[in-house]
Amino acid sequence: MERFIVEGGRRLEGTIRPGGNKNAALPILAACLLTDEPVVLRNLPDIQDVRVMLQIMEGIGATIERIEKNVVRIEAKGEISSNPDPELSKKIRASILLAGPLLARCGAASVAKPGGDAIGRRRVDTHLLALESLGAQIEVSAYEYRMSVRTLRGVKMFLDEASVTATENAITAAVLAEGTSTIYNAAAEPHVQDLCRFLNLLGAQIEGMGTNSLTIRGVDSLHGGEFHIPSDHIEVGSYIGLAVVTRSELLIEDAVPEHMYAVRHMLEKLGVEIRVEGGNIRVPRDQELRVRYDIGAAVPKIDDGPWPLFPADLLSIMVVVATQAEGTAMIFEKMFESRLFFTDKLISMGARIILCDPHRAIIVGGNRLQGAEISSPDIRAGMALLLAALCAKGESMIHNVNQIDRGYERIDERLNKLGARIRREEDR
Repeated sequence: MERFIVEGGRRLEGTIRPGGNKNAALPILAACLLTDEPVVLRNLPDIQDVRVMLQIMEGIGATIERIEKNVVRIEAKGEISSNPDPELSKKIRASILLAGPLLARCGAASVAKPGGDAIGRRRVDTHLLALESLGAQIEVSAYEYRMSVRTLRGVKMFLDEASVTATENAITAAVLAEGTSTIYNAAAEPHVQDLCRFLNLLGAQIEGMGTNSLTIRGVDSLHGGEFHIPSDHIEVGSYIGLAVVTRSELLIEDAVPEHMYAVRHMLEKLGVEIRVEGGNIRVPRDQELRVRYDIGAAVPKIDDGPWPLFPADLLSIMVVVATQAEGTAMIFEKMFESRLFFTDKLISMGARIILCDPHRAIIVGGNRLQGAEISSPDIRAGMALLLAALCAKGESMIHNVNQIDRGYERIDERLNKLGARIRREEDR
């Protein structure tokens, strides 16, 4: 285990480029099992979750070649095992994404119950129901899901929730199924669209990308190809929050501004201004953060929802930004009942937060945070706590930073180049 020692109160300045979208990279990696021809992925983030997924894929028979930094060649030629390593699979939530490709490739899959962030109940019912509708037979044990199928057949299905990973599993199973599948109430997040574009590049026939209704015409086989993974809009939002709370000016390159409409709308409620410069986003320095109340002086609500609404993965960042904005705001986390529990760590740093229930927090902002000894509970809360430490007065110690490493590549090195002072050391 490692920890960060963070010197707070320093202004940052310069240019930063986000890495490839983690939530696109992981399903795309799993989907490489659908072809026995080589696939080259560029801008693949070198983060812990991706490394674990590559280990799992190597373990079941795929060949992984690291061509250069953030570029990997994958070839799933020959016999592929339908039994991913259970211990590795328990380390990441994304291991469940192997179910669809393995069913399509091998006719079977034995997938351990996945790990990932402890942010509340993360049901897999939608995954299993979608795969069952395509013809899979599934046995659930205390430790794993055992699946088998003779022939995947296209079908019209309605997902009982617009789950991103369930949609991705349904897509990867359906692309090689016999006939046509229609997925209603499909997730439409940018990373789902990226998966569809990747599969179409390999010869799949998917229509409706960016909507909640996908039509997939099954094909006999997929070929190889080369794909560039787009920038991570969650990482972009994290850097906007970083600049704002440290009163710094940052230029975020390749920020894919068209993915930031909902984020920008919520930031404006806290008085944040961002400027779009072509494909980049600039955050001006010394912004006066002040809550903009709704009509009738009502307390504004910052809440999440399925795409194109505000992404749940950025709510932790918004909590920290709200602590630095004069006024009162409500954070309403609708999707995960444990995500807001990290606010007790911000309270220990001097934040004025009332956790009303597992889904809602009232934040009275505008006071300077103080350095503290804290621990990172999950990827997004970990990054939010790093922001808090960087804007706080004094020194902070953040334990369990492997959680941050799961989603942000070399974050300490990259921020130190902007003027931050973050020291990584072994946790005793």
